[in-house]
Amino acid sequence: MTGQFFDRLKTRQQSLRTHLCIGLDPDLSRLPEHLRGEPDAIFRFNQAIIDATSDLTCCYKPQNAHFTGIGAEDQLESTIRYLKDLDVPVLLDSKRGDVDSTSVHYAREAFERYGADAVTANPYVGYDALMPFLDYKDRGVFVLCRTSNPGGADLQHLELASGDPLYVHVARLAAEQWNQNGNVGLVVGATRPNELAHVRAACGDLPFLLPGVGAQGGDIEDAVQSAAGGPIIVSASRSVLYAGSGVDFDQSARAAAEDTRQAINRVIERFNTGTR
Repeated sequence: MTGQFFDRLKTRQQSLRTHLCIGLDPDLSRLPEHLRGEPDAIFRFNQAIIDATSDLTCCYKPQNAHFTGIGAEDQLESTIRYLKDLDVPVLLDSKRGDVDSTSVHYAREAFERYGADAVTANPYVGYDALMPFLDYKDRGVFVLCRTSNPGGADLQHLELASGDPLYVHVARLAAEQWNQNGNVGLVVGATRPNELAHVRAACGDLPFLLPGVGAQGGDIEDAVQSAAGGPIIVSASRSVLYAGSGVDFDQSARAAAEDTRQAINRVIERFNTGTR
């Protein structure tokens, strides 16, 4: 991995022995009862999750729409500021992508307003939509490739004249043309292990963000083995955040995070020792 974000990520992964990323997808209806109705309920929920799990994670992934959709941008800012004070990498999941004159502002929002260390981005408007993000050479940009949702196949599996599906073409573009600053990764769903293997074959050792473990049903063993050959971040959100709903919800989250971290590590260790 190259680029400041990926270097920091690698150092943290090695020192804490973790490839787990916790997605911060707050849902007011699922917050513990004692937090509901509080003006800063989302931040207090996130803070408790972070305090309970930060030694188990390589980064956190706040989902932008879960905050902005309810006018909670201030609590997103507070959450990111809290993580940065702890020197924990922040991957803002916003999936932005538009004509370059608009993407400039999306990139500024992510990296300057919120101070994110990395971002997810939509490549389907083309390279000029990604350039404003990629120009921040010290930040990571995870490009949507084969997403974890069932409907992703509607477009991403379209066969091109070359015979490749569109998602494989995106992987090749990312590796061969877009990664000039060494700051590109790919979003590839853990729910699609066969496609994961195809993407890895097409893009070499680009870093992967693997969402879909836990509530979406992605299998850790299949996903981690299929992604072998490059760095990985395995993202879990609801299965960790809402593992418990009582006053000790943070400890339930910690137990779920530790179980997920250990499951990831077991697969990696078996793969590295050839005992698959």
